[in-house]
Amino acid sequence: MISRELYHGTGPGPVTPDGCAVDYYAMLTPNGEPELIHAAIPEEASILELGAGAGRITHSLLALGHEVVAVDESPEMLAHIKGAETVPSPIQSLALPRKFDVVLLMSFVIETADDGMRQTFLRTCREHVADGGSVILQRKSPEWYDTVEPFEREAEDGRVVRMTGISRPEPHLLRATMEYTVGDRRWTHTFVSRRLDDDFLAAELDAAGLTMSGFLEGNREWVSALPQVG
Repeated sequence: MISRELYHGTGPGPVTPDGCAVDYYAMLTPNGEPELIHAAIPEEASILELGAGAGRITHSLLALGHEVVAVDESPEMLAHIKGAETVPSPIQSLALPRKFDVVLLMSFVIETADDGMRQTFLRTCREHVADGGSVILQRKSPEWYDTVEPFEREAEDGRVVRMTGISRPEPHLLRATMEYTVGDRRWTHTFVSRRLDDDFLAAELDAAGLTMSGFLEGNREWVSALPQVG
């Protein structure tokens, strides 16, 4: 169970246990992420996508020739995914009888402020990646945590995104509320997340049987890890 102290969401339509509005996430489109991932993995790699949501990345990975198994604890999110096998399950209790060339954990899920849950997420990654495969994580850069301030921006499709209520309950923690407005609909998502600097994340990966192997691009947001074997 995810604590409402760490995540809370409001607005029309179903809201997942970690505060994400299903109707809003179903509107979102990729912003180069599938191509970035595709360039870093083998052709036609099998992919386990943890926390797939409404398929924002899933559909493009399928189009790029990958077999994708999409996992999310929200059946309402998974109902939007077409063409991939879907598995309704929390990440921390997933136990599939197969391994994958690539395991993806995106959308900053790894930054949960619950240390025990993060470690369980990473163990799930290790348990489902093939020995010659890789795990790809997405996090905010440590520098982002140090400098982020409230903002408002309008997307080309008319969506308005705001970040408000920023506080730092501890030096490594960030609490904030995202507000999303589309026409007369408004959703909020309040979260507490943890700053994951390189050394801390490397140690967390090592404890789960994974070794940090590099970054997919220069801002260090996308982290690649390899399974430790033997």
